[in-house]
Amino acid sequence: MSKISSDQVRQIVANLFAESKEAKRGFVETVELQVNLKNYDTKKDKRFSGQIKLSTVTKPKLTVCVFADQAHCDEATKIGAEFMDIEALKKIGPKNKKGIKKLSKKYDAFLASESILRQVPKLLGPGLNKVGKFPTLLTHAEDMATKINEVKSTVKFQLKKVLCLAVAVGHIELTEREIATNVIQSINFLVSLLKKGWQNIKTLYVKSSMGKSHRIY
Repeated sequence: MSKISSDQVRQIVANLFAESKEAKRGFVETVELQVNLKNYDTKKDKRFSGQIKLSTVTKPKLTVCVFADQAHCDEATKIGAEFMDIEALKKIGPKNKKGIKKLSKKYDAFLASESILRQVPKLLGPGLNKVGKFPTLLTHAEDMATKINEVKSTVKFQLKKVLCLAVAVGHIELTEREIATNVIQSINFLVSLLKKGWQNIKTLYVKSSMGKSHRIY
């Protein structure tokens, strides 16, 4: 983090919090890290992808659906998690492009029981994989609620056709220290993915949902 000091990030986050508190929004604002890259040719250079799990839930509004076997259906019912059993998936079918597209738009992420995960390509075709939402394995040794929170705490960086990235690193109900820590961890991880490290970073901003952008680099 040689290019940015921790104190600098904390001060910017403090300013962001002060503005949000003064504005008195009627909902919980998400805090986003906005990245502009440089010295990358998306047509020639290898595109990077990676994810980091932060210690706090960064995306409380993120919707997660479990493709569940019977045991996981029972667990999901107990905790109020959204789920679909294998019969519901069969009803959509692998050739129903509209149905698969609707499913992928309805949920931000998916988990799947091991017995169902193996069948997802057969049940739904390649649609979820194409949009980067192929389910993550959920074993019976894992607590479902904890796993869902892990998904909601994971920040994923993926370079596509443009040099702009934006990821949620928290929300306004976290503490300033937690947000600052998440920002620093996310930036450090992103830099580790880049071909030339900091030389590929053009600008970095943090922004709440309805607030103005605060430049940190």
